[in-house]
Amino acid sequence: MRKFFSNLRGDIFGGVTAGIVALPLALAFGVSSGMGPSAGLYGAIFISFFAALFGGTNTQISGPTAPMTAVSMVVVTGILALNDGNLEKALPAILMVFLMAGLIQIGLGLVGIGKYIRYIPYPVVSGFMTAIGVIILVTQILPSVGYYPKEDIGLIDQYRPAAQETLLRKILKEESDEGMLVLDDFQETIDRSGEVSEEHILKEAKALVGKDTSGVMGTLKIIPRALQNINWLELALALATIAIIYGFKKITTAIPSALVALLVVSGFAYGMDLEYRPIEQIPGGFPVIHLDMFTQFKLDSVTPYIFTALTLALLGAIDSLLTSVVADNMTKTQHKPNKELIGQGVGNSVAALFGGLPGAGATIRTVVNINAGGKTKVSGMMAGILLLVVLLALGPVASKIPAAVLAGILVTVGIGVIDYRGLRAIPFLPRDTKIGPFKISSEVIIMLVVMVLSSIWNLVYAVGVGLVIASLMFMKKMGDLTAKWSDVKTLKEEKGWADEVNFPENLKKEVFIKHLKGPLFFGFTSEFQQLAKQIPKTASTVVIRMDRMQYLDQSGLYTLEDVVMDLKKSDIKVLFVGVLEQPKYMMERVKLIPSLVSENQIFNSFEECTSAIKSIYLEQGR
Repeated sequence: MRKFFSNLRGDIFGGVTAGIVALPLALAFGVSSGMGPSAGLYGAIFISFFAALFGGTNTQISGPTAPMTAVSMVVVTGILALNDGNLEKALPAILMVFLMAGLIQIGLGLVGIGKYIRYIPYPVVSGFMTAIGVIILVTQILPSVGYYPKEDIGLIDQYRPAAQETLLRKILKEESDEGMLVLDDFQETIDRSGEVSEEHILKEAKALVGKDTSGVMGTLKIIPRALQNINWLELALALATIAIIYGFKKITTAIPSALVALLVVSGFAYGMDLEYRPIEQIPGGFPVIHLDMFTQFKLDSVTPYIFTALTLALLGAIDSLLTSVVADNMTKTQHKPNKELIGQGVGNSVAALFGGLPGAGATIRTVVNINAGGKTKVSGMMAGILLLVVLLALGPVASKIPAAVLAGILVTVGIGVIDYRGLRAIPFLPRDTKIGPFKISSEVIIMLVVMVLSSIWNLVYAVGVGLVIASLMFMKKMGDLTAKWSDVKTLKEEKGWADEVNFPENLKKEVFIKHLKGPLFFGFTSEFQQLAKQIPKTASTVVIRMDRMQYLDQSGLYTLEDVVMDLKKSDIKVLFVGVLEQPKYMMERVKLIPSLVSENQIFNSFEECTSAIKSIYLEQGR
């Protein structure tokens, strides 16, 4: 406990400073997610406190982040569409997905997955981060110009026929489910359709408008109409916010420029009594637990989002552990990755219970905390406590913030999230893949595929596609490299290893050596079979050197077994040299050793093998 409070003054100052930085971002991310500013604030409060308390990085400041918010938007938009655009109806299912993500993170930490997160390929991460930036930038165009499609009466009227059709389909589906839909009697259908009011049609039309104008493609489709309906006051507030954020950084970085922009522009708009659009009302008092996520739980509303919950968990893990590495470098400490995952999982689970947005370790806020004096977990907990005080004391005041200000803040976030280092490297990466007549870098392909698919299709599926492509390309490269290293030639044609120099000259035409200079895995099996076929039938002995074959998978094992069997059928004796522990274990499991290659045909060194070959040929009088 003494160690816990060993740096109390620095931790309080660091936590308060980080909390101040987190405030405008939390509100902005909440609005961007579609759940409202309070969801972002609740997420920042609970994730910051509990991730710090149970996590494995002493100086980590956690909360909603741009990547986590972008994936959360997928969940919110999808479940809203299934609930007529009604957030109150959709909220239990949304929060259940967020809770699942938190529980998955706890599970990942308990089973020790933390150390494997680093194997996510950089091109996948780079393409994803750039897509996040693009998504945030594009989706903030409409609020920045003060255009809200669901309030455009002319646009809503265009969707009225589609709304009526949708309502009729719902009636028919209900009757079909109830077994009442029959050709002889449509009276029940007519009666039910007569109950559909103008209010129902208007509500459905707004829901359809919201669905069709969401995301990057929806925004791009409606931009021409938005530009014809610009609210110049909202645009001025957004531009002023952006200008202050970038301009104030040139004066000093000691005070968060986003907070300065929030206070200055909001204060000016409120003080001048401008007719701006405020953010949604932030409820006063301590947040309450959403028990309806359990009492109103429906498996079919959550099942389609299980993979999305897994993606949220993995993304939060990557985001947090990368920030942990940054914190380690600054503080010369060592974080505990699995404990950090557990802490993040607890934070996200508690946040979901209280209606908060999921989050992760935030690099900028963590750096601010460290620079301000934070050294222990108290600093992260203090950031959460500060935000709770702001909620309880200043909730009604925060509700006066112009929506355009948060849109301006998010524009700068989107610009900052884009991976410029990865984009700048595109012209210089080696062009190792050929597509038609063009040569292009495989890493550029992965980056662009993830970036484009994430921006215009689906963030979650795009990452999956990127990982599959990256894995396939990696396997092909490893197969090609192993094939290049491993060849079969007579000793006169091939430059032997150092210990092969003194091999008897008279035996070099009958003894062939196969050098395995890398793993024998499924990406190399076909090449290995082709190489084995190069051994002429005149050979009497084949020596397979495995000194540098560290790994043998199941595909490689069965291929090796087939090759040995084919050689034995041709009366060619097979000798193994330098079999390492893992490959030998695999070969013993399928009885390749000793059924096909006996123990007296396996040698620890090439010298031992040479002596045995000399003895065999001496006995044969050669």
